[in-house]
Amino acid sequence: MKKIDLACIVEDDPMHLFITKKHIELSGFVEKILVCKNGMEAYTTLKTMIQNSEKLPQIIFLDLNMPIWDGWQFLDEFTKIPTDQKVIIYILTSSNSEEDFKRAERYSLTSNYLVKPVQLGQLKNILKEVSIS
Repeated sequence: MKKIDLACIVEDDPMHLFITKKHIELSGFVEKILVCKNGMEAYTTLKTMIQNSEKLPQIIFLDLNMPIWDGWQFLDEFTKIPTDQKVIIYILTSSNSEEDFKRAERYSLTSNYLVKPVQLGQLKNILKEVSIS
């Protein structure tokens, strides 16, 4: 079975971070997990990885409501960085508001919009799909 080399979780809530990380570990589809506590930390970390010609995470699970930079600010800035590497972004949020869902459309992320708490089976299916693509 081919595994995802690196997955990234951008999440400030310790409980949701623990659950998401544990589900990813239990899935068996991911080698390594990168954790960032807010959008700015994720942006800085990923931009540095690009500048150093390092391999980016194949998948990012992005919370929307965080301090410093929220998920939207991260998306606004991260999508401006030129890279040939394919990164799949899933919004992972407690928000089920129509406004946030419509805003996700601007980034073509409506099919990648998950409402917390994410279920193990749901996450496992996503990771399996990404690992074979």
